[in-house]
Amino acid sequence: MGIVSWIILGLLAGAIAKVLLPGRDPGGLIGTTLIGVAGAFTGGWLSAKFLDRPIQNEFFDLATWGSAITGSLVLLIGYRILFGNSRD
Repeated sequence: MGIVSWIILGLLAGAIAKVLLPGRDPGGLIGTTLIGVAGAFTGGWLSAKFLDRPIQNEFFDLATWGSAITGSLVLLIGYRILFGNSRD
């Protein structure tokens, strides 16, 4: 997959992570979107590095989506812990 595919995957993974973990985030929509993109990259890298699951070249690979969504969730939870829920 190219960089554009990873960005699109990250945007979608961030949206799915936001649906799975509702609430108001300190960064709003843009912050959540950036966390989704970073989570897709991080989840894919961790999956390839530690789980010995290389990244597939297919956009619709279930393991790639799972790692991207999981990475987005982890980063979103970490972001909430670090910066709190300042938009209340």
